[in-house]
Amino acid sequence: MFLLCLQVAVALYGLASVAVLVAVFGHRPRWARLCVAASIVAWVFHAISCTEMLALAHRWMPVGMHEVQSMLALLISTAFLLILWRYRTLSFGVFALPLALLLAFIPALGPDKYTFSSPLVRSGWLFVHIVALMMAYAALIFSLTASLLYLVQERRLKNKRWPGFLEWLPPLETMDQIAQTTLVLGFCGMTVGLFAGSLIAQEQYGAHYFADPKIWLSFLVWGLYVVMLFVRRSTGLRGLRAVYMSSLVFIAMLSVWAANLFSSVHRFGAP
Repeated sequence: MFLLCLQVAVALYGLASVAVLVAVFGHRPRWARLCVAASIVAWVFHAISCTEMLALAHRWMPVGMHEVQSMLALLISTAFLLILWRYRTLSFGVFALPLALLLAFIPALGPDKYTFSSPLVRSGWLFVHIVALMMAYAALIFSLTASLLYLVQERRLKNKRWPGFLEWLPPLETMDQIAQTTLVLGFCGMTVGLFAGSLIAQEQYGAHYFADPKIWLSFLVWGLYVVMLFVRRSTGLRGLRAVYMSSLVFIAMLSVWAANLFSSVHRFGAP
């Protein structure tokens, strides 16, 4: 029964994770209400699951890896709901809800070590992992390019001496929208890619996989991505500062790519 409650909670965490992204970055009040409702119901099912899980084990502290992950996810969602209640803001949910989903997903698959049902299923998740992360890289390149072109067009409009061949550049508002939209797409791609990669990692390597340098660098870049989205959305960041922010995240992503040389799992040419 506790496993079924956890599976319901994971499904609701997934719904809340999608809703919070739309609500925060798209300013959609209906999605905000959906996020709050899904988060509260998910927390209730998750709390029931953890309570029953420990009661069946006749102890009050988690011991196994899956138990620890489930309890940690519950604590994260509890912190999110407390912040939501105290400060009336969903912003923390952009971090908290996907993280709670990631931590609770593997325990929801079963009490024992999870293995993929077939090599085809595993290769499918690997395909999602690679494609989603490559989409994130491509989207950030587009965002950085749009920010640079925004800066060039802004300077051209202020200074009439700039070459006339730059007249083909689109309006400033269009380039700003392109930069913002590709940032959001890149963030979604990185989130999906990290989720799929973490699923494969826990199935094959266990918790030791997360000591790999590329893993914690990837989550660091994910955090920088969120910060940049928040800054752009809250301050309307444009021009040179937007270029600096996009460049910082792009350099960080390049460092993650370079970490393949030092990674025991992602090293180029590794079997």
